[in-house]
Amino acid sequence: MHYILWGSAGHALVLSDLLSLRQASVIALFDNDIQARSVLEGVPIHYGEQGFLAWKGSCDNTTEVQAAVAIGGSRGIDRRKVADLFRTHGITVPILIHPHAYVAASARIGEGSQILANSMVGSKAILGADCIVNSSANVDHECELASGVHVAPGATLCGCVSVGENSFIGAGACVLPRVVIGRGAIVGAGAVVTKDVPDRAVVAGNPARVVRYQ
Repeated sequence: MHYILWGSAGHALVLSDLLSLRQASVIALFDNDIQARSVLEGVPIHYGEQGFLAWKGSCDNTTEVQAAVAIGGSRGIDRRKVADLFRTHGITVPILIHPHAYVAASARIGEGSQILANSMVGSKAILGADCIVNSSANVDHECELASGVHVAPGATLCGCVSVGENSFIGAGACVLPRVVIGRGAIVGAGAVVTKDVPDRAVVAGNPARVVRYQ
């Protein structure tokens, strides 16, 4: 199977390594930044939606091509827009699960989500589309992540946590059980979240407090 990736920075390297373990190859990169350069040796880069459409028009057959979105950080909205662009043009954005990740049999993972190395998704957890559970992150039992959520490396969501769409949980953060994280919120790196976080709030510290709104 061949893959195309949107995004040309570090997350593209991570996904390329994962795909190589599945005996898949990356044949093209895309990025909106015309200054971006390919991080994968020998893999061409194309720019913006027009670049994608030109690439697709030049392909004789895309039925054996799938896609992944290499946009991390707090850019859940951007990640979802790109995934929807791929889907609109008939290119599948599959679930990617690293072979060294653990996903409970009772968990439900949405299309386009990525479960990376040494991470864990627990019993009856539910992930929407286009989520990232990054390296060594834990999403414990009965957590619910809406579409576009990114749980950064080493972060922990204890049981029954709910996270609104496009929210970002920073590296090493800990969210205690039954806490609700609102839509578009950002939890700072290393924060300890002991109570609910409003929509679009940015929280930091131990215990985490609102420092601003987006």
